[in-house]
Amino acid sequence: MEIKTYLNEQRLVIERALEHSMLTAEMEHGVFAHHIEAMRYSLFVGGKRVRPILCLAAGQAIETRPDPDPDLLPIACALECIHTYSLIHDDLPAMDNDDLRRGKPTSHILYGEAGAILAGDGLLTWAFDLLSNSNQSTLTAKKRLKIIHLIARAAGSLGMVGGQALDIANENKEFPFETLRAIHRSKTGALITASILAGAIAAGADQKQQEALTRYGEQVGLAFQIVDDLLNVTATTEQLGKAAGSDASKGKATYPAFFGIDTTRAKAETAVQEALDALILFDEKADPLRAIARYILTRSH
Repeated sequence: MEIKTYLNEQRLVIERALEHSMLTAEMEHGVFAHHIEAMRYSLFVGGKRVRPILCLAAGQAIETRPDPDPDLLPIACALECIHTYSLIHDDLPAMDNDDLRRGKPTSHILYGEAGAILAGDGLLTWAFDLLSNSNQSTLTAKKRLKIIHLIARAAGSLGMVGGQALDIANENKEFPFETLRAIHRSKTGALITASILAGAIAAGADQKQQEALTRYGEQVGLAFQIVDDLLNVTATTEQLGKAAGSDASKGKATYPAFFGIDTTRAKAETAVQEALDALILFDEKADPLRAIARYILTRSH
């Protein structure tokens, strides 16, 4: 499998689905046009669409359905909305105070702090509109509710939000490696794992398959964040699309800060291998998941 071709093809699928499902400033809510414009700006300014692609790939690993599976697209779009909201809020002056995201001005630079906060709030709540809308898919109410619960926990105080809070609370402090692991597991790993499980559950995964994909998701999420830590040290601002070296300047604890670059890279390789090992019970339909895991080690942004 040529992974870059696959990722680009799937990204275009997600882009079309987002265009179809996202609010527009020309809709009946014209009085809110500026607010919707801010939501759309951050959602469509770019991005790898990793979480929704993992959702689609996990569904593909479970069953043979049309590509893309129409029942997975609303879930995939919701995941990207949640991820984008988190980036908007991460970039705010009260959080990481970043001026660039994906090589473009961040939301608060263009729309002000209040506009950015509301754009993030709008994307988060729109995600659950998509997930709960029975007209969007043929999934049973029971299955849809299970997916909503899974994603809500991963995105909230027991997952991503909790990880962000822990990250901010420990800036410019010395803390044990277990705290760093908890930050990565919650801030990045939780939503990545939920993205994979949501696609698998929608496709009808049994308990054994769900357990294996949970292990895969946890290790892929860990590898993804470790590589992010590495790139913040080794890549340029142009490559990253955001300020390089920002972790050190903000006093954030990272894998390179704990272990150095070489050992950190080795830990990323170990996490990827453990992710691949978790897929042993799956056949070739899981090859996209395997290729994505390997690609994480080679990405440059």
